[in-house]
Amino acid sequence: MGSESGRPQKGEKMPKYFVNFTYSSGSWARLIDRPEDRTEAMQHVVEAFGGTLECMYWRMDSEDGLLIVDFPDSVAVSAVQTAIFKTGAIKSLDVYELLTKQQLRARLVLARDATQVYEVPGQSH
Repeated sequence: MGSESGRPQKGEKMPKYFVNFTYSSGSWARLIDRPEDRTEAMQHVVEAFGGTLECMYWRMDSEDGLLIVDFPDSVAVSAVQTAIFKTGAIKSLDVYELLTKQQLRARLVLARDATQVYEVPGQSH
């Protein structure tokens, strides 16, 4: 599954990520002065790193927006995260990998195995 680099092979599904973001006050000031759809700009940077933008939504709470994106791997998504942070346009940008139901099952099986070898602090013999 995947190549030695960890990147998906052609035809293989890429990992999916959920991204929460909050703009800086300067970005909001610029958007108020010149309202624009930021979806195209986000799509451009995501595609430049081999990803695809599934959707982008604006929120009305402590976070300004969210994205669902596919990226070849965590290195690519974190590179985009770092590049966007460097601009100062974003106040916060949190990225979470989303698991499929098959990945969740594999996680639970591995967790069950890990409970057999993990030693709880203060209870080892």
